[in-house]
Amino acid sequence: MEADRLDAVALITGAGSGIGAACARDIARRSDGGLILVDVNETALAAVADDLERHNAAPERVSTLAFDVADQERWAQAAEFVRNQYGRVDWAIVNAGVAHSSPIEETDLVDWRRVMSTNLDGAFLTLRAVMPLMRGNIRGGAIVVTASAAAIKAEAGVAAYGASKAGLLQLMRVAAKEGAADNIRVNAIAPGGVQTPMWSQAPMFQDLVRDLGGERAAFDHIAKLATPLARYASADDIARLIIMLLSDDSPITGATLVVDGGYTL
Repeated sequence: MEADRLDAVALITGAGSGIGAACARDIARRSDGGLILVDVNETALAAVADDLERHNAAPERVSTLAFDVADQERWAQAAEFVRNQYGRVDWAIVNAGVAHSSPIEETDLVDWRRVMSTNLDGAFLTLRAVMPLMRGNIRGGAIVVTASAAAIKAEAGVAAYGASKAGLLQLMRVAAKEGAADNIRVNAIAPGGVQTPMWSQAPMFQDLVRDLGGERAAFDHIAKLATPLARYASADDIARLIIMLLSDDSPITGATLVVDGGYTL
């Protein structure tokens, strides 16, 4: 689906790698509007911005904001910057996230709170900042939050991550109700495994990499074991589906699109 707002202003959190970076590349190809890229990793953000410029995205279109999405003071500053620089936000992709894996009895409260802070507090603060920047738009706006199949299907060892993403789905549904009067649509995408840094840095995944001789082999092995389709989506696959949900051609709000190769069946 082609972008239907050629001048759309898009804000993406977690834009320094994985799904967020793939979304930035896709939107830069489809739209001539502004791109506001948010990530805690300033070096990664700069690399994504350089990549966009190499692929003909004018530098003045792209703004990089390096901060922790759970920092409400930085969000107040970011909202003021966006209003002054771009005047509005048309699309927002709420994608920043961290993972943690351990049984409940072995999960430290510090790790629990770290996951909740980024995945849930950060999403709440993102929505609180961007929704006012959409309310004056004639055509409203569209928001997609990146949840996870872990919000739908319980697995041992991912209590913090799964709970944070399940909470994110309810936050999305409430935001969809609150935004509807101003034609602000809010949806979620719930991927299964996606070969991103979040996956590749997980200790259990690294064990498989060593055993099987590479990331691709390890990822394919997990997909064959866990999904009826024996495959997972790539970051680019997820980005294309996010663009579909952002499009004005999608009369969808409050919905969760599960993209997991059948993992949750």
